Amino acid sequence: MVAPVLHTERLTLRPHDMSDFPAFAEVMKSARARYLGGPHDVKAAWFHFASDVAQWALKGCGALAVVRKSDRQLVGQVTLNDLPHFPERELGWIAFTGFEGQGYMTEAARKMRDFAATDLNWKRPLVSYIMPGNARSVALAERIGAKLDRDALPAVKGQLVYRHPMGGQP
Repeated sequence: MVAPVLHTERLTLRPHDMSDFPAFAEVMKSARARYLGGPHDVKAAWFHFASDVAQWALKGCGALAVVRKSDRQLVGQVTLNDLPHFPERELGWIAFTGFEGQGYMTEAARKMRDFAATDLNWKRPLVSYIMPGNARSVALAERIGAKLDRDALPAVKGQLVYRHPMGGQP
């Protein structure tokens, strides 16, 4: 599957290109990456980026760059993960440096979740794997209707697992 282009009121979700890697790597090398198994060096950041992008060809899902329509500024990434080392399909997001707290990832995550249900016809609710202490990701998951699922298996020991509603709620 070719990565789609999706639109929300303020955002375009588009396939990544090479110009997106520096912003991705900046986050992955920073202290913020402690919630993503890091901080990572540039080599590990590349492996994560390449995996996120390659999933479209290999699995029919993956990462999309999140771009603000008003000025075409890259603000983050949203991902549908279907990885062999994840117990369930996951909805993930990363706000790039300077774009946290502006609602972009909430808007993008809703769109990607709904795309999984309607366009990919995924029947099972998605999960988000969130490390304890990542209050912003917990708040985002809850804002779009996800609930903590204490019975779900984490991808990494100690992770919280938030289960999302499907089909556009809330």
